[in-house]
Amino acid sequence: MAPFMLDTGIRHLALIGNFLPRKCGLATYTTDTYNALRQRYPEIRVDVYAMDDHPGLYDYPEAVTRAIPQHERAAYLDAARAIEASGAQALWIQHEYGIYGGPAGEFLIALIDRLSIPVITTLHTVLERPSADERRVMEALLRRSSRIVVMAEKGRDILKRVHGADDKSIVMIPHGVPDRPFVDPDSLKPEFGWAGREVILTFGLLAPNKGIETMISALPQVVARHPQALYVILGATHPNLVAHEGEAYRDRLKALAAEQGVAAHVQFIDAFVEHDELLDYLQAADLYVTPYSNPAQITSGTLSYAVGVGKPVISTPYVHATEILAEDHGVLVDFGDSSAFAREIGRLLADDSDRLALAQRAYARGRTMIWSRLAETAVAELAAIIAAKPRRFARAPAELATLEPDIAAVERMSDSTGMLQHSIYSVPDRRYGYCIDDNARALILMCKIDGIDEAVRDKWTTIYGGFVQYAWNPDQRRFRNFMNFDRSWCEDVGSEDSNGRAIWALGVTARDARAQKHRDWASVLFDNTASIALELQAPRAHAFAMLGAAAMIEAHPGHALSRTILKRYGEELIGLLDAARRPEWQWFEIVLAYDNARLPEALLRAGKVLGRRDFVEVGLETLGWITERQTSPEGRFRAVGTESFGRPYADPLPFDQQPLEAQATVDACVAAYEVTADARWYEEAMRAYRWYLGANDLEMPLATAQDGGCFDGLMPTGLNRNQGAESILALQLANCAISGLSKPVENVSSTPRTAVA
Repeated sequence: MAPFMLDTGIRHLALIGNFLPRKCGLATYTTDTYNALRQRYPEIRVDVYAMDDHPGLYDYPEAVTRAIPQHERAAYLDAARAIEASGAQALWIQHEYGIYGGPAGEFLIALIDRLSIPVITTLHTVLERPSADERRVMEALLRRSSRIVVMAEKGRDILKRVHGADDKSIVMIPHGVPDRPFVDPDSLKPEFGWAGREVILTFGLLAPNKGIETMISALPQVVARHPQALYVILGATHPNLVAHEGEAYRDRLKALAAEQGVAAHVQFIDAFVEHDELLDYLQAADLYVTPYSNPAQITSGTLSYAVGVGKPVISTPYVHATEILAEDHGVLVDFGDSSAFAREIGRLLADDSDRLALAQRAYARGRTMIWSRLAETAVAELAAIIAAKPRRFARAPAELATLEPDIAAVERMSDSTGMLQHSIYSVPDRRYGYCIDDNARALILMCKIDGIDEAVRDKWTTIYGGFVQYAWNPDQRRFRNFMNFDRSWCEDVGSEDSNGRAIWALGVTARDARAQKHRDWASVLFDNTASIALELQAPRAHAFAMLGAAAMIEAHPGHALSRTILKRYGEELIGLLDAARRPEWQWFEIVLAYDNARLPEALLRAGKVLGRRDFVEVGLETLGWITERQTSPEGRFRAVGTESFGRPYADPLPFDQQPLEAQATVDACVAAYEVTADARWYEEAMRAYRWYLGANDLEMPLATAQDGGCFDGLMPTGLNRNQGAESILALQLANCAISGLSKPVENVSSTPRTAVA
């Protein structure tokens, strides 16, 4: 008869973990979980994402939607996108240390951070003394999971005591067991050649922590009382152990059996047996032993299976055993106590009625743990978290007022050395020191911002300018980029981009600084350093240098070096476009990356000061192309997500969205408006700017209007709530650009209005 079907409200789940034919206990567990879900709830679609330690080795069944190579971080992000696109309502994670990539498995966190759906996580190991990485990853997992499943109450206790977990989010669901009838072991023994033998069984992947030595050392006493006793050690050697030392451990166990004089009473079955055959082995045994040596072991699938089919169990008192065998459902002996194992085995083999009674009590407990019960309990929890899932984000206000520039957050992140790079929330994180990228942007801001006290402007212009000055390394003829908090440099030569940004900041300062002393300083340092631009190779570094050169020409008309930079790299950008262009791809490179709109902006500003119509036309064409791709289906600005970087000829992905992209688009559209007076570019600038205010995919403002701060980005699950220098400066520079725009009176032709040759 088909099981009674209750409408759970669940139509589609994703499940991640190891999966058969990978040979390990977690693969068996995940496969059994999948099968239990499909059998109990056939109406629920379950997509399996299998963790893969050897890509290409396993012939996965059709149930596996996708394999995730363990050590390829990009594959985790691809899987997150696939899960989101699939329409799955929740993700169920099987977590074990060592199966996910990155330190302590942190690649898994990268995956779930990109999901908007609820997550439930089953923990197969809970550590009393996690390492720093293990603690960091576990606590990220606890924060992100709506429910945490443990298989023993001790797991709940550890999570609360060690990690401060919320008891309300933790649910105990015992390890699932097969639904098999209770049978007499003697009925199955002939199948394995065990007729007439008193069989003691251990099964699982062979490894030193299984305590097999304890049992072999107990056998001489057992055999003295029960000459037909046979200890069966069922299971292949753990793959990690085989990789390290081959079968040396198994050979040492065989040598120990010979040394103890019980080699004829020990049978090694070196195999990873299939599910049904494994259960037959179990049911053919008289006793099951788990002499494990690790007291903290929270979960043992082998112990659960033994109880599930009604085996009398003798075990060491590790955590799972003490819970599942409590109340006289099994026998516990001390760790490493061979004499105690021998005594209890001998007692149970000698007393058929006592052994049968213990077997029946174990079987009764196992009936509460069958896989269908596990599926029902888990689905009830999943249904609850899906039903309770609130709307993720508050809607942005219909009218989004522009913000006045405000340097409060800039000052918060700055000291007498310069502007610090990173923060933890809004508090500067001094561990990461400073960089010229941010201090160059901060210098530009001091030149552009209106409405601040001139003494304050003078102070910060001098500090940020001093950082740029000190970053110049005359021996290498390059700017350094990264500085430690103690003012020691991390490098002799900074990246090409950082050198391009330094030149950009000097050109803008030479033109726009409010004090003549700062204009003079910047003009001299530009003249002394800007020739390095002619040695840079990266297109964005060229674009940054072009922006500085365009400003320098406006400050010093006829500036020869600046004209050379603009002409050479403007023509190179057009050449890049011609080489990469396809009918559907009107861009300078075959990939999208960061600061994309700076490339067309550089052409527009170069075309304006040089009178090059071709530069302007290409700048407008490519800016139009990139703004189309930075538009969501709802018509909002959608910054090209960092996950898009490096994907040839591919449509951009939406996350993670960074404030830098919105600012670059604002600036480029302002440049387009300046050369065309076309209202289209005013509207595009405003659309990109409103992204900061909440007109974005998540309808969440990134700007903190009360203090001039800006969050670091949009992720699928919400805001990255840190406020680093780059993000704050992006918002404030965008504020300056928008405040300098006057609303167009009418929409005119996009033909450039500048005089061009």
